[in-house]
Amino acid sequence: MSILQDDQARIASVRRFNRFYTRQIGALRKTFLESPYSLGEARILYEISSRRSPTASEIARTLGLDAGYLSRVLHNFEKRGLIERRTSRKDARQSHLALSTLGRKTFAPIESRSQQSAGHMLATLSPADQARLIAAMDTIETLLDSRAPAEPDQGRNYILRGPRPGDFGWIVKRHAELYAQEYRWIEPFEGVCAQIVADFVNKYDPRCERCWIAEMDGENVGSVMLAKDSAEVARLRLLLVDPKARGLGLGARLTDQAICFARSAGYRRMTLWTHSILSAARHIYQKAGFKLTGSEPHQSWGQPVVSEYYDLEL
Repeated sequence: MSILQDDQARIASVRRFNRFYTRQIGALRKTFLESPYSLGEARILYEISSRRSPTASEIARTLGLDAGYLSRVLHNFEKRGLIERRTSRKDARQSHLALSTLGRKTFAPIESRSQQSAGHMLATLSPADQARLIAAMDTIETLLDSRAPAEPDQGRNYILRGPRPGDFGWIVKRHAELYAQEYRWIEPFEGVCAQIVADFVNKYDPRCERCWIAEMDGENVGSVMLAKDSAEVARLRLLLVDPKARGLGLGARLTDQAICFARSAGYRRMTLWTHSILSAARHIYQKAGFKLTGSEPHQSWGQPVVSEYYDLEL
């Protein structure tokens, strides 16, 4: 097969997958999930619901929408009493959007049906095939959404992907190595990490839990896990950025990825456990909106440490 024929075959495969998946999710139907709204309108309602007072321009950038089309949709929502606008304190030309009480009541059954639809799709598969499907989706999302170049003076890119065989062992190993080198944390810290990873893997539910591995030049350089604490609370676990990848905004990107997934999975709150000495991680959490809810000094892993507990309302 010639290079041109090979390219055409790949293009045909992409188009075939697009046709399959648009049919699978009902994108071609006049309305979405038995609601009076199209898929595009329902997605706009979702963005307003899941974000903290977004502006129209933020939604347009996220969804790649024409500003004129988005303006007409928002105007229609406002006429129906589904959304509220609040003028930005920083820029009077911009308004922050939020669902009204009627909007939340209207969107709730759409979100519930969407969750049920995804759950029904997964229920037709074995647990192993569910994991394969989620990993494949992660790979598609990562490859198509993470091609933005790093800052010009950094010259290196990373991708986020789902875990592969051996990655969970790497998470434990790299945590143990780095924390021993940088903070002189010794046994049983590695055992704590191993137990967290073992609990995650053995109880993994792909509908509401996720792990991301950051990869750069074919090498693992970061990770984070989102685990189910309860039906309404998700726990952020084992955020790690290797020294060779620091300064690229990777820690913030991993945290944001987990927050976005937690919102889409229907959690109401996120929680995490960290330590006061981990200043870079604490800065990431605070910038993402996590609030300190408690602290506790104790002697662990050969050093005096101060545990800290953070929560984020979603």
